[in-house]
Order: sequence, then C-alpha cells, then structure tokens
Amino acid sequence: MITSIMQATGTVLLEGAARLISLAPSDLLIIALYFAMVLGIGVYLRRYANTSNDFFMAGREMTAWVAGLSFLSANLGAIELMGWAASTYQYGILAAHFYWIAAFPSMVLLGLVMMPFYYISKTHSVPGYLRLRYGEAARALAGISFAVMTVLMSGINMYAMALVMKVVLGWSIHFSILISSLTVAVYVALGGLYSAIFNEVLQFFLIWLGALVIPILGMIEVGGWSGLVARIHERMHSDAYVHLWSTLGSFSGNPMGVHWTGVVFGLGGAIACGYWTTDFLVVQRAMAAKDLRAAQLAPIIAAYFKMMVPLIVILPGLLGLAVLPYHLVPETAMTAGSHSYNEVLPLMLARYCGPGLLGLGITALIAGFMSGMAGNVSAFATVWTYDIYQPYIKKGESDKHYVHMGRLCTLGGVILSIGTAYFVTQFKSIMDYMQALVGFFISPLFGTVLMGMIWKRASAKGGFWGLFAGTASSVAMYTAVKIDPAWLRYVALSPDAKDMAENLYRALWSLLICILTTIVVSLLTARKTEEELTNLTWGATMFPKDEQLPFWKTPLFWGAGVGVFFGILQWMFW
Repeated sequence: MITSIMQATGTVLLEGAARLISLAPSDLLIIALYFAMVLGIGVYLRRYANTSNDFFMAGREMTAWVAGLSFLSANLGAIELMGWAASTYQYGILAAHFYWIAAFPSMVLLGLVMMPFYYISKTHSVPGYLRLRYGEAARALAGISFAVMTVLMSGINMYAMALVMKVVLGWSIHFSILISSLTVAVYVALGGLYSAIFNEVLQFFLIWLGALVIPILGMIEVGGWSGLVARIHERMHSDAYVHLWSTLGSFSGNPMGVHWTGVVFGLGGAIACGYWTTDFLVVQRAMAAKDLRAAQLAPIIAAYFKMMVPLIVILPGLLGLAVLPYHLVPETAMTAGSHSYNEVLPLMLARYCGPGLLGLGITALIAGFMSGMAGNVSAFATVWTYDIYQPYIKKGESDKHYVHMGRLCTLGGVILSIGTAYFVTQFKSIMDYMQALVGFFISPLFGTVLMGMIWKRASAKGGFWGLFAGTASSVAMYTAVKIDPAWLRYVALSPDAKDMAENLYRALWSLLICILTTIVVSLLTARKTEEELTNLTWGATMFPKDEQLPFWKTPLFWGAGVGVFFGILQWMFW
C-alpha cells in the first residue's frame, strides 16, 4: 500500500534530490484555504484589539480550555515538529524526555504554585513581575535578554519552515521565509494576542490532523511497535534508541551521551521548569485566562496533550531510523547530495503522502511554523512595549500610542527574525541550538523568579545579580567548550558526554549559580518591606479560595492526574 501511494505521487526518494514532490491542485487548494483562514481571523479580530489590554493580553477573557490549547500550541511550532523529529533520529526515544518531563512536574508547578503570583499581581509579562518583585534593574536585564531570545527563536521557526519547502517542494529558501513571515506579521499586527490565540487553537487541530498521517502509515509499514524496534535494532545494532531510562546509568551507554542525573536535574529541574514557568511566550497565554482557576488549569490541561505529542513528533523520527534508505547527517556535515537530521520529517512526509494528504501534511507543518513564530512575535511585542519602550524610551504616552508601537514592533520582530534564521546552520540540529538558548536565558531566569516567589528575604540587588551571574556563567561555560572541546568533561562531568549533555548540565549549573548568588547578595543587602511584597511572594499573598467547588474540578486534582499519566508512560518505555 505504501509503495502504491509513493508511486501515485511521483515521488522519487533519491539521495540528493532537490525536490521530492509536486503539488496537485487539491494540495494547493488546501494550503491556500489555510492562508485565507488565518488572515481572515486576523482581520476579523482587529476590532477587538483597540486597547493595550486587548492587544497584549486578549482582554483576559479566555476560558481554561482555550488558554490551555493556545498555551501548548504556542510551543508546538516548527521547532517542535521538525526539531524533535531530528533529535529523535539523532538520539532515539530519549528525545521523548523533553516532552514527558516537560509536562510533569514543570507545567504542573506553573499551574499550582507560580501562576497565582503572576495572575494576582496583574502583570503583563514575566519581566513585569520582576519589576514588581525586585525593581527596574532586574526587569531591564530580563526584558532585554528575553527580547533577544524570542527573535532568535523566531529565526529557528523560519529556518525550519524553509527546510520543509526546500526538501518537499524545491522552493527557494528565501521565498519560503518571505511568504510565511509576512502572513504572521499581518495577522498578529492586526489582532494582537487575540489573533495569535485563536489562530493557535485552529493550528493545534490542523497540526494533529495533518501530522498523524506519518505515524499511522509508518506503523503499518513496519508492522507495529515490535516491528519498529526490530528494524531499529537491525540497522543501529543497539536497543539504546528505544529505551527511556534503562540506558542512562552511564554517559557512554546511550546515543545522547548523558547520565540520568542530567535528565532529572538538568532537564527536569532547570530547562523544563525554566521554560514552562518563566518563558513569557507560553506564560502569556495562561495570563490571558478569565480568572485565576482558569489560569491555573490552562497549563495543566496543556500537560495532558503535551504527553501525547510524541505520537506526531518522536514517532516519525524513530520511523526515519527504521525505514529511510540512507543515513542522515548533522547540519554541520552537510555535503552535496546529503540530507540532514533536520530534514527527517519532510522526508517522511514525502515518503507517505499522496495528493490531498500531502496538502494536509504541508498545511500541518505551515501551521506549526505560524504557531511558533506568532507566539514568539506576540511575546516580543509585549515585552518590548511594556518592559523596554514604555519605561525607558517613551514614558507617559497614551494607550493608543502603545498599541500602535506594539503593531510596529510586531513587524520589526519579524524583520529581525529573518536575519537570525541562518544562525541554525552553525549547529548539528535545530534542538541543539534551541537548548543552547534556553541554557543562556531561561534557566537563570527561573532561579530568579522562583526565589522571588518563595523567599521573602530575596532583595532587589540579590535578584539582579543572581540573574546576571546565572546568565553570564552559562555563556562563559558555552564559550569555553566551543573554544576547547576538552572543557565538555568538566561542564558535563564526563569525558564520554556529548553536546546535549553539555546543554543539560550547563543549564543546571547556571540555575544553581543564580540561586546561590541571589541568596548571598540578598543576605548582605536591604530587603523589601512586607507591604511592598503584597501579592508577589509566599507569605505575603492572600490566595482566593474556590468555594463549594468539588475536588475533582480543582487544579490540584487534575495536576495529580498528570503525575499518574507521566508515571505510566515512564514504566511503559523504561
């Protein structure tokens, strides 16, 4: 059946082919309808984005389900779809840790512990919370760092989408970037966060509908999970690619070159918790919820879906290991006629999709690109306007002026992102690049925010210097390894460690350095008064209680359910 589908599309999977598929009229129609729908939503929602609260926070009117699906969809972009499929081809099922440990405990921690402080303080951004808790210096450092990171992340989405068009359609990489980025710029500039959220919910369903084609047809071809495992073992001469935990007893026993301590503490404690609790790209969606309970439930609802995403992201990478007739190479080792890890998902799309299905599959990838980039652009516009432009460049302007600046900033963010899209070629895969960025900006920020929320003694200077020390140490460790790879054994604790292990341990060390610096400096400097800490930290905040609410409707109940689901998955793929 698979062979007949491939013949019907005229696909020729030859190593070095510049174009794998020609679009049928039905495919073009599906893609055109998607673009029309996205732009139509932006135009329609423009009428609801006239104030800064509407444009940047969607009026704080979203239900828990809308905010939750948008919360996940903002992260389910081209980076996730293509990046983790590439990492799975490179590292095997170990890449699934970045989904399952991300869902638990980090997303539950956000919902149950950290979201009440964000929501009750009525801040517009994570740097905005730092201003309230620590002061302007911490807000400025976090705002500038986050603005840089979101532009770099948007560049990854652009590059990922351009790869799809290059591998599948043979389109110019520059043309692909131009068309897709202009579409995002238009609908986010028109409708702000309203437009971004509603398009993300639409894109969530499109991504699932289109991306399920590959795992379904692929599992039929290989004969189910047991057939997939057998094929990977035959080709890779190892079972390490299909086990989550049993190979993590040593750095040399698994393709990622990482120890279980790096996964549990570096990934689970620093990277995952840092990203899901302090990256304003996703936190902004939960802040747009209509009340505190909805805001707390949003990341918890998203956590259930997060744990199912490996079906459409990790499984295609494993199938690529099993069925592709040639081996893929790192981006840095590309030569004429070769394909990189980053191209595994479009190659699998080319293998399985015929007319109609191809249009649906490409639309899913385009939706992923739009979702990821729109999330970064809307977050960039909010942080730039509220945390950089308003306090330091133009104070005291009208609300209309700041909405106008938000729209201009959206366009500016897209233009800057185009310029950063080509940085990805300097890394072996998309996700190696992304984890490097998270280690620079997110892990130290998590330490600063967490200490501010749970420790009343944390001072303004402690927060600033903790964040600065964590970020600077991460950059220093990364630079040392780049200059002399022998430093990898010191950062990642083993001469057998590999690049991803360095990312995990570097994030952990930067988090610990941030926390330690915050504690030491805070004990040596003046703290804020109890009144100044109201609604900002534990012990100085009155949390509203859900009266007459059954236990099974509470965020705590559904958060515990995420933990049970997580445990079952770890046992199944041990």
